[in-house]
Amino acid sequence: MIRVTVFRADKQITSLELSGHADSGPYGYDLVCAGVSAVSIGAVNAVMELCETNLEIEQGGEGGYLHVKLPEQLEPEIMGKVQLLFEGMIISLKSIELEYSEFIKIVNK
Repeated sequence: MIRVTVFRADKQITSLELSGHADSGPYGYDLVCAGVSAVSIGAVNAVMELCETNLEIEQGGEGGYLHVKLPEQLEPEIMGKVQLLFEGMIISLKSIELEYSEFIKIVNK
């Protein structure tokens, strides 16, 4: 199962952690894994490029792990854009969770 943990402080996302494997299909044909990967990596890339923001990123060597930490100090306008992009990512992941809840779980901390 993929576990998505969203860490917040004062309602703002401070970091995200994705861990595990969906195992919803054979390797290379796992639609849940592909969807979660596309949504999460796409959001991270969008934040870095559109917001010109460096994120602290840690990935597992064999896949199945992604930790993204936002910088502690960002200009309010940039932080608003970063939050919007990551909230959009979470909405997309919730859509996947609605259809495939046996393979993905989203938790807020």
